[in-house]
Amino acid sequence: MVRSFIKGWAIVYMNREWVYADTKMSTVKNRPCKRCGVPSTANGHDACLGTVPGAFSACCGHGAEKGFILRR
Repeated sequence: MVRSFIKGWAIVYMNREWVYADTKMSTVKNRPCKRCGVPSTANGHDACLGTVPGAFSACCGHGAEKGFILRR
């Protein structure tokens, strides 16, 4: 089984879609950050991280892993 995290929530790939490991509900319904409880911004940005100029991928870790930023 393939596993990962979204905003600190454990997710698994089941029946050709990503679902939250605890509820088996689709990750299409966006949850707030598990660590701080803040939802995404109106523009869809991660509220814990915001917008990072020059980054094409970034994660604050949400308490589940060490954060990172990938820049071009």
